[in-house]
Amino acid sequence: MLGIFALALTGQPAFAQAGNDAGDKKEEKSDKGKKNKEKTYEDIITEEAITDEGLFTVHQVKEKYYFEIPTTLLEKEILLVSRIRGHVKGLNFGGAGMKSRPQQVVRWQLKGKKVYLRSVSYNAVADENLPIYNSVRNNNFEPVVASFSLSCFNTDSTAIVFDPSSFFTTDVAMIGPMSERQRKNFGVKSLDSKRSFIENMQSFPKNTEVRHVLTFKGGDKLPDNRVTGTLSIGMNQSFIMLPEETMRPREYDSRVGYFSIRQTDYGLDEQKAAQRRYITRWKLEPKDVAAYKRGELVEPVKPIVYYIDPATPEEWRPYIKQGVDDWQKSFEAAGFKNAIMAKDPPTKEENPDWSPEDVRYSVIRYVATEIQNAQGPHVHDPRTGEILESDIIWYHNVMNLLRNWFFIQTAAVNPDAQNVKFKTEIMGELIRFVAAHEVGHTLGLPHNMGASPAYPVDSLRAPGFVQRMGVAPSIMDYARFNYVKQPEDKGAGVMPVVGPYDDWSIEWGYTYFPDANSVEEEEKILNEKIIEKADNPYFRFGQQQRTVLDPSAQTEDVGDDPVKASMLGVANLKRIMDNLIEWTSEDGKDYSDLRELHRNVVSQLRRYTGHVANNVGGVYEYDKTSDEEGAVYMHVPKERQAAAVEFVNTLIFQTPTWLIDKEIQSRIGSTGAHAQINGLQNYALRVLFNGDRINRMIENETLNGSMAYAPSRLFLETRQAVFSEIDHKKSIDPYRRNLQRAYIQQMGSLVMTTGSKYEQSDIKTLASATLESIEHTIKHARKRMPDNVSKKHLEDLLIRIEAIEKGRLTGENGAARPNALKQDRMKGCFEE
Repeated sequence: MLGIFALALTGQPAFAQAGNDAGDKKEEKSDKGKKNKEKTYEDIITEEAITDEGLFTVHQVKEKYYFEIPTTLLEKEILLVSRIRGHVKGLNFGGAGMKSRPQQVVRWQLKGKKVYLRSVSYNAVADENLPIYNSVRNNNFEPVVASFSLSCFNTDSTAIVFDPSSFFTTDVAMIGPMSERQRKNFGVKSLDSKRSFIENMQSFPKNTEVRHVLTFKGGDKLPDNRVTGTLSIGMNQSFIMLPEETMRPREYDSRVGYFSIRQTDYGLDEQKAAQRRYITRWKLEPKDVAAYKRGELVEPVKPIVYYIDPATPEEWRPYIKQGVDDWQKSFEAAGFKNAIMAKDPPTKEENPDWSPEDVRYSVIRYVATEIQNAQGPHVHDPRTGEILESDIIWYHNVMNLLRNWFFIQTAAVNPDAQNVKFKTEIMGELIRFVAAHEVGHTLGLPHNMGASPAYPVDSLRAPGFVQRMGVAPSIMDYARFNYVKQPEDKGAGVMPVVGPYDDWSIEWGYTYFPDANSVEEEEKILNEKIIEKADNPYFRFGQQQRTVLDPSAQTEDVGDDPVKASMLGVANLKRIMDNLIEWTSEDGKDYSDLRELHRNVVSQLRRYTGHVANNVGGVYEYDKTSDEEGAVYMHVPKERQAAAVEFVNTLIFQTPTWLIDKEIQSRIGSTGAHAQINGLQNYALRVLFNGDRINRMIENETLNGSMAYAPSRLFLETRQAVFSEIDHKKSIDPYRRNLQRAYIQQMGSLVMTTGSKYEQSDIKTLASATLESIEHTIKHARKRMPDNVSKKHLEDLLIRIEAIEKGRLTGENGAARPNALKQDRMKGCFEE
């Protein structure tokens, strides 16, 4: 990125003047009348000093620490990465190794006898040769985040020396371990500087590492060790030198998934404050450009190498390495061979200076905590998106998570999963899968939740298909294992692999264009490549969603038909339930595994419920540019929405009694089945009757008329399914009584919903009319119910409906409002 700089107020280094002041300074009398001279380098960095040279030279003199920073580094931009090193149970999900703050850029400045640390922003940039550069620089003034007293210069005045301890032992928000919300939730009070200290400093050629402990006072809300009233957190601060020669950035494109950085570039000819967005990726350049241009596979100048943490158990190392090497074929699609690899770290004899803390080495860290996870963060240059280093965090207990996934999703058809402890080879392959997924993140790839619908359900059941293509086209999807495979599907696979989308995304992000002279020229070539593949679902990218709008980009799903896939999944869950006691029993062991895996069966059914129900009111989203044909947003077809409602009515609202196993329940607890089913059904109601979802259905009906699945039909069909006993004068069992109460409560919440986007909507009308219909039906049927409990239950429902109606009619000041819904014309308006 030539000519683009951070817009910061830069000043001339003041070290020369400070040096003269130090040399010319006159002696001053002390309070005792004695003369003191300024201390020299030898006075401060004594023979007792423990020194480590690198980016900064660091010294420990007894209990004091010093930075010695070359004057050539003053005003230079340095990356600062704050991580939690000492895990505190319950503090956060990620634990040790997690970034506590977004990475930041800083610069050191010397002004007289003061050393300042300033924060640099790359949110606003411009070419320094343009007139607008000065304006933007002045409007993006760098904050001073810390100041220190200059202790001295080194012996030849080529470096400044100062004590940085206060930065690491006081409450500095910029590098702190907690957000304001965490502080509030955990009742964290002030930091105690007397119990906060530096543990050690290390320096390497391109980075300096500081380990320190921050201790906070707290109360009875602390995440752990509450009795102490103390929260101590181990921290690690990394100061990393940014590359002198910047990599040419690559423009982000929403049609291919990459992590990215954003900048507002005021120097662009866009007649607005234009946004630029670049992907994050490693800098790969071919050793032999001529051979690369001929189409030959060429090794990169600097390959991507991951070292295996020496703490990793021996039996898992080959599988983690294989997860890294699985990406080699993807880089071949970009024209590189041997572009990525995993290695064991060198021994002390081979390289005594090797350290996992050295930013020149990317390490797969093995962390012994109870956290069931793994993660693949990376450190990148905020100017260009170049990935500089990555330490994958591998938590030991991820194996328990893998055991649960693999058991629940495949045990019905897979003898290798029909136990609570898998063979080493099986667990190894699961570890390989997670390693490959996390490596994908460190290459710049986010989750691709839109991949899995590319494969027809029938293909997933076909012999050899999954073995070749994976469970989804991308290992970056949350398509775990092939849960649709049935016992009769001989030869069908169950394991995910690095797939065709992954090859494509690496090709798009890492192909080297030797003849392109700018970001813009590359962008044109890359756009053509995307359009060539636009009609192939294998190469679709779908954003991860916090709240599901697009049901074709959900987590944990597989196949192109959510109803069909989920019904096959339910069939397998029933098979597992029939064998759960046998498959989880171990001599001499209690039933904790049975309890945990039974809970996972219920959770998996909940996932299937969401996969299906999110199609109701769903909208498909296909990222496109104006040079592509077709719509970007499309409502889910009417037939698929209707099938989804039928699935919920039949498999969830009709009590899933197969979950209620007396033999299992007698071993895992005397209560729980009732609550589990009630929770499952409540979840289905919340998903189906989400206000935004219903508004989308109203929008769909407005645009497409009879071609849409109308919201009135959703209310009608679910009401009939939930209250079917009343129509047939049948007894209502406890599970269904719970469901009917929950349904009325859900309607009540819609009636009482507030907010501008709901006030002018039909939502309240639909919910009120549904309650009217239920009330009308109950009044005509309650006396003819076959048992007294059912009669009393219906009377209770009438009271609940009446309470909702009273609440709707009464404003905050108690004034009555017109009751339009009480008009006779509204009664039974949703009857068939």
